[in-house]
Formats: sequence, C-alpha cells, structure tokens
Amino acid sequence: MYAHSSESLIKQAREIQESELQKFQSRLGKLLHGRELGHEAVDSLQRLHLILSATKYTRTLPPELHKRVKALLSSPAEQFQVLGSAVLRETLPPAGQEVNYNQENFLPLNSHAAALLLSQAGSRADLSSLCAQLLRSLESRQPEGPANSLMHTLPILNAVLTHSPECLTEDHVTLLSKRLVDWLRYASITQGGGAPSGGFFTGPRSRQPIPTAELDGTVSGDFFTVLCVGQGFTEDQWMNVYSFSMLRHWLLTYHSVSNGNNAADTEDIQGASVSKHRPHPSPPMTCSVFSSSAANRLQLSLSLSHSFSNDDRSEVDGSVVSMVSATSSSSRLLPPKERLREKAFQYCQRLIEQSDRKAHKKADTDLQKACLVEAVCILDCVCGEDASLVYRTFPCIKALFGRLSSDLSFARVLLPIAQFYLNHGEMAAVDCECVWKLVFGRFPAELFNNQFLAHELLRFLRLNLESLQLRVPQYSHSFPNLLKFLAWDSPAVVDDFVDLLPSLVTAGTAVELLHTLLDLPCLSATLVLQVRSTCLPISEPGGRGLLSLDAFRSQSLRGLFLFLLRGEAGSGDTIDRLSTLHELLAETADWPRVVQCAQTVPVLLHIFFNTVVAVADEKLLAHLVQVMLERSSLLLNVPKYKNEIYRVFSCHLLRLCKLHPSLVVDESHELLEFAGATAKVYSKEEIYTHVVWVLGEYLSVSCDSRCSVSLITSCFETLEAVLFEITSSAPPPGADCPVPRVVTSLMSALAKLASRSHDLIPRVSLFLSKLRTVTRGGSVAWCSDEEDLVAIVTRGEELWSLLKAPGVAQSVLTPPPLVTTPQWHRDTNVAMPLRLRALTNLTHAQ
Repeated sequence: MYAHSSESLIKQAREIQESELQKFQSRLGKLLHGRELGHEAVDSLQRLHLILSATKYTRTLPPELHKRVKALLSSPAEQFQVLGSAVLRETLPPAGQEVNYNQENFLPLNSHAAALLLSQAGSRADLSSLCAQLLRSLESRQPEGPANSLMHTLPILNAVLTHSPECLTEDHVTLLSKRLVDWLRYASITQGGGAPSGGFFTGPRSRQPIPTAELDGTVSGDFFTVLCVGQGFTEDQWMNVYSFSMLRHWLLTYHSVSNGNNAADTEDIQGASVSKHRPHPSPPMTCSVFSSSAANRLQLSLSLSHSFSNDDRSEVDGSVVSMVSATSSSSRLLPPKERLREKAFQYCQRLIEQSDRKAHKKADTDLQKACLVEAVCILDCVCGEDASLVYRTFPCIKALFGRLSSDLSFARVLLPIAQFYLNHGEMAAVDCECVWKLVFGRFPAELFNNQFLAHELLRFLRLNLESLQLRVPQYSHSFPNLLKFLAWDSPAVVDDFVDLLPSLVTAGTAVELLHTLLDLPCLSATLVLQVRSTCLPISEPGGRGLLSLDAFRSQSLRGLFLFLLRGEAGSGDTIDRLSTLHELLAETADWPRVVQCAQTVPVLLHIFFNTVVAVADEKLLAHLVQVMLERSSLLLNVPKYKNEIYRVFSCHLLRLCKLHPSLVVDESHELLEFAGATAKVYSKEEIYTHVVWVLGEYLSVSCDSRCSVSLITSCFETLEAVLFEITSSAPPPGADCPVPRVVTSLMSALAKLASRSHDLIPRVSLFLSKLRTVTRGGSVAWCSDEEDLVAIVTRGEELWSLLKAPGVAQSVLTPPPLVTTPQWHRDTNVAMPLRLRALTNLTHAQ
C-alpha cells in the first residue's frame, strides 16, 4: 500500500513521545511568531499534520500554537492557508475555545477557513447556526471585512444543502431565494477593476464605466450573465456566476428543508430586510462551475479547499461569462420561490439567446455549450415545478433543437433537450420523433467512440428507463445502435448495460437481440475497421495490409458489415453467411477491444435469459432453443469465448426445459440432430452433455403426453449409435479422448429411455455387459485415464443392475415429482409430522 519510506515516516509519527512532541510544538510556535515564514515553517507544519493524522485519536494543540495556526487562515500565501486548515481539522479546539458561530469567525473567510468551519460543526444545530450566521452576513456587509469573503458564502451553503438540507429552515430558503433573485437579475452591467491607470492626461471621460460585452464583442444590451465578458468583474457579478452554478441544485433541493424554525438566529433573519444589491469592487476570481454534468459541476463549484484559491484571474483565456431577458414588474409581487423560478426562467432564456452569438475563442465556445446544458436543465426543473411555464418554454427549446440538431458537436447539449421533450412533450402535445431519431439513431451510429457522450447518453437512459419504455416506441428497437457503445468500450459501460438490457428484451426483439449479443465481438471488430478505414489510406505500398480491412472496403462483402452496423432492429435476425464473416474477421480475434467485448457477452447472456423467461411464451422459447443449438457452431473464434458461451447455453437450456418440459418434444428433431453428431462430443462436450441429459430426462409421457414410443425409440437409436462409435474407436486426429461425463451421460440417457420402453432394455444391457468385458483387458483407445475408465465401468454396472428390475429402474432413474420434491413433513394426512415432532422432543435437552 505504502512505499517503504512512507511506512517508516508514518511509524515514526505514531511512535513520537509526548515530551518530544511538546518540544516540537514549542519550536513551531516560535517559527510562526516570526514575521516571515519560510521553508522551515512549511516543513514543520507538514510534519505536525503527519503526526496528528497518523494517530488514531484526536490531539489538542497548546492554546498559543492553536492561535497562531488559526491565524494562518488569513495568510496571503495560500500554502499556509492550506496547511493551517489541514492541521486544525485534525485537532480539537482548546478547552473553553469551542467553535462559536459569531460574526468574528467569518471575517477572514476563504475556502480553507470554510472547510474548517464545516468540519467543526458537530451537530445539526451547529450547521443550522452556521447557516443562519452566513445568511446574516449576506445582508450586513461590513466595510472592514474582506471584499471577497462574500464569494465563499454560497459554496458553503451549497455544501450544507448537499449533505444536510434539513439544517436550513423555511426562513433560510426565503431569504436565500431573494438574494439569488437579486444576484441573478440585478448584477451590475459595467466592468469592474477596469479603470485606466492614472496619468497627467487622465480626465473624467476616461474614467467612465465600461459596459460588459457579449462573447462576439458587441456591447451587452441586457442584464449580466455568465456569458458576459469584461476586463474585470465586480463582486455582484461574481455572485451572479456563483448563483448560476448552484441554481439547479438549489431548485432541486430546497424542498427538503425543515418547515420549522430550527435555527437559533431565526428571529434575526426574519427581521432582516432584503436590500437592493449594489456592486462592490473586489478582486476578480474564477469559478470552475461550467461542466455539462451536474455532478461534476457541483463538485467543482463546492470544492472548499481549492476552487476559489486563485485571487487574480479576471480573464479566463480572455473571457469569463454572459446573458439576457426583460423583467416584468408583476414578478415582484410573487412569493420568493415563485419569483426565483421566474428569474431563473428569464436568465436561462437570455443564456440561450447569447449562445447563438459567434464566440471569438474556442474556450468561449465550450463555455457556451456548458451553459446551454445547464440552462436547459434549469428550465426543465422550473417547468417541473410550475407546469404553466411549459408553454412559454417550448418555443425556445424547439428553436434551440432545430438550430443545434444538425451539428453533432452539440450532442451533449441535445441530451438535456431530449430530457425536456421526454418530461414535457406530452403535456405540450409536440412531436418528439425527430428527437428520438437523433438520440437513438445518429448519436450511437456516429459518436460511438465518444466516451463522454456514451456516459451521458447511457445515464440518460438509466434515469428515464420507465418513461422511455412507455412513451418511446423506438427505444426497444434501437439496441443494434446502443450496443455499439458496449462493443467499442466494454469495460467502461458494461455496468450500464447490465441495468439497461432487461428493458430491451421483449417478445418481438428477443431472437434478434440474442443473435446480436452473440455477434458483439464481430461488431467490435467492425467498428475498429470502420474507424481505421477513415484513417488509413486505401492502399499502403510496401506495407502489410489487413485482410479484414480490405474485406470491409470490398463492395461485394459490404452487406455483411452493413448488417452489423444497422441502426435499428427488424431487418432480420442474423446473417446468412455468418461463417464467411467469421473467416473474414479471424485476424481480429486477438484485438484488445474484441477480446474485452467477448468477455462481457456471457454476463449479458445470463441477464438476457433470466429476463426472457418472464416475457416469452413457449413458442418463442422453442425458437430460442433452436438459436442456441444453431449458434453453438457459429461463433467468432476468440480465445475462451466459445467455451464460456457453451457454459451459458448449457445452464439455461436446462432451466428452460425444467420450466417447460414440453420443449423437448417440440424441439426433438433439432435436439436429436445435435445429439446425433459425433463430432460435437469432442468439440462441444459442455453443451452436448446437457442436450443428452435433457433428452434422457424429459422425453417421457409423464412430461408430455405427445411423447410416443416411436419418438423414444428414435432418440434411443441416435444416442446408441453415438455411444457405440465413441467407445469402439480412437478419437479423430487432433482431438482429445471424450470427456468421461459425456460417456456416462449417454449411458444414463439410454438407461432412462429403456426404462420407459422395456423393449429397449436388452439392447442397453448387452452394450453395458460388452463394455465391462472390453475394459477387463486393460486400457482402451477412447479413454486415456485409468480412474476415468473405472468410473465409467462402475456407472455401467449400476445401470445394468437397475435394468434387471424394470419397475425399479423406472422409479429410480425417472422418479415421480412426489419423490423428487417431498412434502411429507407438511402433509397432515400421514404420520411423518407426528414422528418428526416426537423425535425432535426426544433429541432436545430437557
């Protein structure tokens, strides 16, 4: 786990003596007393943190040292802020200096001090008190406080909201909703920190405030948003950015707050009036909150130790943020929550308008996409809370989809739009087919190798599985396209498909889906060839070309690959020339993507069969049995792949026949054809053994009245011929001796069939007696292991002895359900329960 040197340091830290620790703390206190802190102070603080964190119990620092370490939180050097916060989080405060959430504790507030405050909140009451104090600080701006301390308040509140929303009261929600409205809608529209440097010719005109600009360079004509740019930004503009970054989380979570007044300072909050937000100059800062994923966005924006540590980045590669909409005076009459929804709606509308502008830099284009994702998600959220907004929002969303749908670089923006259509399309009575053609059609077909899109799309499917099954007919028929994500990058998405696959299994798709799963390694190879064909030249003089790549480019063979690359189900179950396709792809069998894909297929097949049992009728199950028998000979020759598929087929063949024994009679022709091929004894012993066992077990009148004597005889003769052939000659060149289990399964099946048709008993007995006579002479050509031969002969003698008494043989080899699943201990009509109770009483200690 740890390197040897690391283990040595940890051991020293744990074994330090108390006297030595006190001397070290005394030296550190003197170092921190100095005006300038250098490398020695840094090294000592790191050592102290190691000592504190390596022990299993929490220590207490001397009061003077605790005071000096606490003072590091307001140090201008971030390195000392980090170390000071880390040390204090590993200690308990000195006696009598427990955390008191008063105004003084918030004056040096920064991200590291905030992390310390949260770590020292030991109860819900502490968190509620902390929230009350932070909210009060939003109202009372004290001039002596640091200008940028306000910017750390929202991340702390958001962190509390994430982990313990019940710590916020209804009054907290009301106040913060009002403040968010002010920051989102009424931030100043002039640049901050952009005044020209002084000089002799500096006049009043040159000191005029400069308005913020749009990403295309034009002057911003509406309110400030995260897509407005400038040379510097005021405090309220940064609060606008932070408010937008937490807006969706707030809208989704504020319903979970407490309805009671739980905070100690509630009365102060109730009496606080919401003042008009005025811009205050402050050092510009960056906020890493623009991620298309809500989870990533929140993690970045709420990182209390690092995300707000840079003190001077007013130009994030030349830009930061921007956006639009007019406000109505009637919205001021709405309650705080409704007013926040209205302003969020206006804010997102303006963001969508701003995203249509041509940005000068790529970073700004990426920012536009990230903001679009967030804006559409927020609109979806507010429409879910207020259905009346759906009709106002849909024209904008529809226009946005029309503008972006032709450009697949906006794929991650189009997914939230699809979510909006799924949630509200039915209410607005709009046609969603074009959306689903894009999501289930072009996205997987053209962007299967985009890892981020794969994650987002599969997450979208998992979150909306039930709605998609009910409202989107295209979903269940889109599996040939969706499985391209799995074929391309199996390890990354297999967990998603474990959840998704059952929803794709229907009575209409089961057969084709089974073929598609078995052909996944072929699809993986084809996708690799598709990518390579666009990158490699058509002819490579002097180079070694790939035969599979040449086949992929060949017009005569193009149809085989196009079937694998089809976009939806319904064009056919499988390929007529599968063996030809496998020959063409033979050289791809050891490609890493193909091997990884083949390893996931058995897992998915288990899920498929477990699901299909619930949705399929007997006719469909019979068809699936045929597919299993057929495809056992038509699989891509990937290492270990065939054996794993045989194992899965064997397991579920037994299960299907146990659930529906009549399947054996329905598919007797196919099963006998499979069992009659002697070559399968040597190449497919796993599935062959189970086919033989199924025939011997369920080919009986007790399982299906259609089972005639002629059918039993036909099956007997087929299995007899195979058993005679493999026990009378050596295995074919290059093949191993038959597995003993195959031989014993054939012998048992013949004995079972003979017990149901007594005319066959002499034939079985004759074979078993000859087998005993032949093996007396020593080793035989068809069995190389002496112990295996002894086991086979022993089994033969047992069966021969049973068949001497046909009535007994039938009851032993094919026992009735009453014997195999006894219920005697529950049957009140027999004496067994009384005897069991009597024996129980006797064996229990008195």
